[in-house]
Amino acid sequence: MASVTPGTPSLLRAMNDRAALELLLAHGPLSRTRIGRLTGLSKPTASQLLARLEAAGLVVATGTASGRPGPNAQLYALNAAAAHVAGLDVTPDRILAAVADLTGEVAGTFELPTRGRPGRVVDQVTEALDGAVRDAGLPASAIHRLVIATPGAFDPHTGALRYASHLPGWHSPTLLDELAAALPMPVEYENDVNLAAVAEQRLGAARGHQDFVLLWNEEGLGAALVLGGRLHRGWTGGAGEVGFLPVTGHPLVRQVTRVNSGGYQELAGVQVVPALAARLGIEPPEPAPAEPVGGTTAYGPQVATAVALLSEAAARPEGARLELLRSYATALATGLASLVAVLDPEIVVLSGAVIGAGGEPLHELLTSELADLAPSRPRLVVGEVRERPVLRGALESALAATRDEVFDTSRR
Repeated sequence: MASVTPGTPSLLRAMNDRAALELLLAHGPLSRTRIGRLTGLSKPTASQLLARLEAAGLVVATGTASGRPGPNAQLYALNAAAAHVAGLDVTPDRILAAVADLTGEVAGTFELPTRGRPGRVVDQVTEALDGAVRDAGLPASAIHRLVIATPGAFDPHTGALRYASHLPGWHSPTLLDELAAALPMPVEYENDVNLAAVAEQRLGAARGHQDFVLLWNEEGLGAALVLGGRLHRGWTGGAGEVGFLPVTGHPLVRQVTRVNSGGYQELAGVQVVPALAARLGIEPPEPAPAEPVGGTTAYGPQVATAVALLSEAAARPEGARLELLRSYATALATGLASLVAVLDPEIVVLSGAVIGAGGEPLHELLTSELADLAPSRPRLVVGEVRERPVLRGALESALAATRDEVFDTSRR
């Protein structure tokens, strides 16, 4: 990296370059005059800046602005092809991969089913990534950074995957070294629910909020904690593994890591919904798998059943169906109240297919229950990133680091 002395012209140029690139990312194509006004730079300085960024391959001239007196103004845009990133969303059933350009536009995707297909994790990861890269029409060398989302978390001290005994093949003590050797780009690993929170923080319901909790429920029950604008991961990466939380009103689960469950998971996890429905005399729906938003793999049968039951209850919230929603809201609020009491977040983002299926009726009941159980009253909001939120968060995480590198013209 080039050495830059504070206050020197080279530092000021780098700061102006960064400001202009951020504006183009936020607003799309802009004229030289508009960039000058937004940055406070003179026309000559703005022209020099754009010429410098165009020569560096970071900005491209694209069309002209018309509809006003005088000659049409040349428009400039961020060069979306200046860098590409990739994300992987890993579950026990499949690996979903995507590639995005520097603006965040998805250029290619690929889905690799893995359940019942024996093979090395390294081979599965490279196959999924290669498929997305091919779909984007890019060479493998075009990918600047990869972020891999998994259940659980890799312990930063040992490199071992924890809290995810249900993810086969990912527990080898040499796995991270093997992946580093096989993948030619920088690779980062993050908990899947944490990345759903990143997506909501950058693109969805948590924009502008510094302290929030995201509560997620699909195959497993989990949370992401954002404090002071930053993800809180904990000493071993296990912050937010709330499925293991002991809860009032439910028997203690001992040896939780061995059974991969805990009190809150047993009280409010996906498997509880069909059991509650059966006790209330509600017939289960036909066992057809439900498609999640975004057209990716169908949910597993347990999630599909819970989604169908809660969707039906939300559509007609009366009688036994209303009681199903009320009972499930109480179960969710019981564990969530502990998080709120400890963290006192500004908002709680409700995410994941199971919670989302309950719609506004479940949202209202959960808000009421939490108000009774928790000492503070955070606002409960529904997640806005509905299409592949974990994968979107992986891409956003990779993009943030890549943009920091690409936009720092002092490195050039």
